[in-house]
Amino acid sequence: MSVHDDDVVDAELVDDEGGGVLALVDEPPPLVDFNTVLFPGQELPTAADGPQYSERDLYVSDETAALLADTDPTDTGPMVAFKAWCAQHGRIPIPCTTATYTEYARHLMARGLKVSTIKNYMSLIKTAMPPGKKPDNSLYLRLLANYRENNKRALRVRRAFPITLPYLLPMMEKAESDDRPIGWRDAAMFSFGYRFLGRSVEDANLEIEDLTFINGGLLVWLPEDKTHDEEQNLVLMDRPDIQLVPRLNRWLGYMADQGITTGPVFRHVLRSGKVAGAETRAKTAKVRGLHLRGQTINERVKHWFDAAGLVTDGRHVSSQGIRAGAATDLAQNEATDEELERAGRWRPGSRVPRTVYVRPAQAERNDPFVKVPVHGGAGA
Repeated sequence: MSVHDDDVVDAELVDDEGGGVLALVDEPPPLVDFNTVLFPGQELPTAADGPQYSERDLYVSDETAALLADTDPTDTGPMVAFKAWCAQHGRIPIPCTTATYTEYARHLMARGLKVSTIKNYMSLIKTAMPPGKKPDNSLYLRLLANYRENNKRALRVRRAFPITLPYLLPMMEKAESDDRPIGWRDAAMFSFGYRFLGRSVEDANLEIEDLTFINGGLLVWLPEDKTHDEEQNLVLMDRPDIQLVPRLNRWLGYMADQGITTGPVFRHVLRSGKVAGAETRAKTAKVRGLHLRGQTINERVKHWFDAAGLVTDGRHVSSQGIRAGAATDLAQNEATDEELERAGRWRPGSRVPRTVYVRPAQAERNDPFVKVPVHGGAGA
């Protein structure tokens, strides 16, 4: 086999040790890009200058692999739906092409989903793709901009029904009426959620070690939340109506009787009444472990709302309604924007406390039409 001049790249002729025959030796290619900076006297870096990795550098341990398997980004709800859609249309879901990614975005828009929902789904799908094989989202964003412009209703945020005290108290009383552990847990969870103005995941992530009972209330250590990366120490003073301290004490005491004094505060209760511990892995909890899922809290709120015989004004009932109810109660009793912002841990300057709670409450109190006499008399 002959060697042509144009077949040799970065090679030099050297003496062969066996007999003076000239041989071709490949030079390691330089490793440079537009960010490379060399100082006077430095030579071009090459592949030979880099570390020589062994198999030990490439493998993770069994423990690390198990943890990563439990946080598989391809196992989320949006990814399950995406994989089903890909199977239906003969497309490969992982790693997906940019065309598949873009076409699925159009499919979500054709369903009339909210812009925020579409953005969340598409972000989760992109995150689930292997490193270096993520689709380009520029075409999808062009479609989304057009969708946003031509579907104003898709921007509308549908708020949960606010579970104010006149609704919350009957729910907790109904939960406790059967005197069963699951009712004790739910009543404590609702009372805490209202006073904490908690998001479902924050309530679910609460651990016994995060709580300190103080005179007349509770000190809560919060490592982070949606709008704060730093830790917070929050004082929640109790009220005679929500009975936060007695309800939490009863639930924590019940768990302590079973030897549970650390870990999640709100956890699964088995049919036997026993609380899920390290030896009883919850059926629904591949990722969450002993912590309740946000969806589970959502289901418990709906259950006790219906069980208490309560009805809404047409808005949907969800666990977010407890947070909304507390904020509504504050606003209707003349809490300021800043007071609401602090109580609900909204981002400083957030429009939510002002536009969603304070202004509607002010408008309700100051309706100018109360000055207009009722036509035909009060009984008309």
